[in-house]
Amino acid sequence: MKLKRSEIGLGVIALFLIASASAADFGSQGGAEPVNIERFSEKLREAPYDLELLISYGTSKGSSAGHLALNVRNDETDEETVYSANFYADRAEKHAEGYYNADLMLSIPKAEYLFKTSSSLGETAVFGLDFGEIYKRSVIGIRVHDVPADEKTALLAYFQRINDDYHQRSRDTEYHAGEVKYDYLRLNCAKTIGAAFRYGVGYNDLDVASAKLLTKRRIVVAAKSNTPTEMAMKLIKEWHARDYPMDVVFYKKYAASPYIDPNESEKVAFRDLPDRFPSVLSRDFRRDDYRDFDNLYAMYLLYNLARHSVRVNDETKLIEIDRSKTPMPYVKAAATAEKWARSDSRGFFLRHLFKPKGKRIGEALENETTAN
Repeated sequence: MKLKRSEIGLGVIALFLIASASAADFGSQGGAEPVNIERFSEKLREAPYDLELLISYGTSKGSSAGHLALNVRNDETDEETVYSANFYADRAEKHAEGYYNADLMLSIPKAEYLFKTSSSLGETAVFGLDFGEIYKRSVIGIRVHDVPADEKTALLAYFQRINDDYHQRSRDTEYHAGEVKYDYLRLNCAKTIGAAFRYGVGYNDLDVASAKLLTKRRIVVAAKSNTPTEMAMKLIKEWHARDYPMDVVFYKKYAASPYIDPNESEKVAFRDLPDRFPSVLSRDFRRDDYRDFDNLYAMYLLYNLARHSVRVNDETKLIEIDRSKTPMPYVKAAATAEKWARSDSRGFFLRHLFKPKGKRIGEALENETTAN
């Protein structure tokens, strides 16, 4: 039987698509990704929120500070854009080529930031950091409702201001002493987000710490740097003071990605990296487990505010709501988290054998229901 030329052409295209899809594994840079990303994003927006603070887990056993970014929803188009400080915008010689460093504050579509395997920023964007976060680590989304439009406009304007300062090599601004460029301790992801709320929107009571140089050798007082979880706890209080309702979505790490970052010195597949709740600066910071009040309180508060747990199903390769529960109102969530954290931290300190009272974000949800 002879095949028509059009049928041969379609067969060649099909073989090409199959070969292309198999060139990179699911959940790897350039590889396959969930086909329901946009549809699922619409599902999460059924109860519209205005902001979503995104806290990424750490990928090392100790000193895992993680990452902080802010998702802003456009009122008119419903488009969601994540603003994230660029780790490679530090003007270091080793990052001058081969890394995306055109801006200090990146703007990335939320679906891309969490779930996609290719980047609108180009080939130099970093998989697992600038896009495709959930293939490398879990992410906590603190969703904020009823935020006035002028606050969102002011945030976007301030992020642009930070980029303008970076492009112009500005120095000694109200939010940073010295040249404006990324600095892991002095001008990092948490400080840029905090600065936008304090100086851009007018959250005058928000404490945005400023780590200072002690010597010309760039020794910094780490205890005065900003960490993602600490800044998140401060912002939650600010939003409560303004009567903005909040709930939490836990975006669970896809646990099977075989991707290995070629830029890392240790060649470890994403699936084998630790997925560690980002610690505040405390006695727990370098430990493998958490026992201090501050970390327990943060984990318990976020659990109490949780509405959904989201995952990529390893069998269907689709994004789904794995578990849901009714979140507590903030006042009850905070009071309960504080009571649990004080009790449990004391039990850990005394080395008692006891069953902790609190439940940590990422654990199975109490009174949960499955909802695909």
